[in-house]
Amino acid sequence: MNNTQALYDLAPMLEVMALGLLIALGPLTWVWWRSRGTTPVRRLQALTVLTLFLTFDLIMFGAFTRLTDSGLGCPDWPGCYGSSSPVGAHTEISAAQQAMPTGPVTHGKAWVEMIHRYLATGVGVLIIALTVGGWRQRGANRVFSPWWPTATLVWVCLQGAFGALTVTMKLFPAIVTLHLLGGLVLLALLCVQAVRQTQHTKGMAPVAVSGGLRWLLIGAAALVTLQSALGGWVSTNYAVLACTTFPQCQGSWWPEMAFAEGFQLWRPLGHLQDGSLINFTALTAIHYVHRLAAYVVLLVLALLVWRLARANVLRDQARWLAALGTLQLITGLSNVILDWPLVAAVLHTGGAAALVVVLTWALTASRSATAEVRAARLTVPVAAGKRVSA
Repeated sequence: MNNTQALYDLAPMLEVMALGLLIALGPLTWVWWRSRGTTPVRRLQALTVLTLFLTFDLIMFGAFTRLTDSGLGCPDWPGCYGSSSPVGAHTEISAAQQAMPTGPVTHGKAWVEMIHRYLATGVGVLIIALTVGGWRQRGANRVFSPWWPTATLVWVCLQGAFGALTVTMKLFPAIVTLHLLGGLVLLALLCVQAVRQTQHTKGMAPVAVSGGLRWLLIGAAALVTLQSALGGWVSTNYAVLACTTFPQCQGSWWPEMAFAEGFQLWRPLGHLQDGSLINFTALTAIHYVHRLAAYVVLLVLALLVWRLARANVLRDQARWLAALGTLQLITGLSNVILDWPLVAAVLHTGGAAALVVVLTWALTASRSATAEVRAARLTVPVAAGKRVSA
């Protein structure tokens, strides 16, 4: 690898941004063509849904980038050895690949890394379009404030900064995990907007659910977020293969584990804060905590699906939660038993992202019936056409 290459080289920034704009023109043109003749609000709704879908795809491709060890395929940012594509960096990549044929820099890994950056830039352009559209329609679209897409734009810029730090800090585990969580927050922000706009265009109101069910939804969302963070910590520390059997780990229900070392959050990849190499017992602790938490999450999701079915509300979301919980169980077991196959690992990340989307969908599409009853009791009818405060 060329160790003299600067970590930040902004020379290709405009070219990378131009490629992102070119990628974004495809979805923008498609939405404009499919939504011609409709209202601007409906076009904005269609673009929001499509941006949500493409952001989900971007997270899946980000998982593929990480799992194929392509995160350092280009050791600088935003380009590749100061070029906007691996084509212009052919000489430097070839030299790095010749020095380390299985190292972090190869032609294939460089293309994977740069395609991820192009797609991320394209999503950023789409979110800029959403923000502009939101402010232009702020008088006609009273579904929610245009500050929602504005906050999303600020967040995607922050997410881009974490993407840069992922490269320049050499896959620092805490940064990579925060980058994953930032992607999930971005999905949630877009999902809230998509659901509210869809409800508005279809004339639908949020579904009333009991206070207990509402809190169960919130609790499930919090647990899935925590479990996603633990899963990211497992992946970024390459701790998946610390346990290769199930349900036991290393032939024991409680293997030897070093929790303090495993959950030192601010340290380089493969090392502890004192500079020593991370030991196997620390990796075991990282893996096993994620596995134990998975049992809790699956039980809570099963309870939530049962409660939704019993209340006969949010049936689509309940079916999705049941399917995704099953997918997470299968892919999680596959990662352990089948030696971390790429397809299962990518699907596992995608399943976690999908769970965040569905739970956000359920929360946005519902409201607490308890709050409505409480609000209704604030007024009492005293005469025809008159009310006074209770």
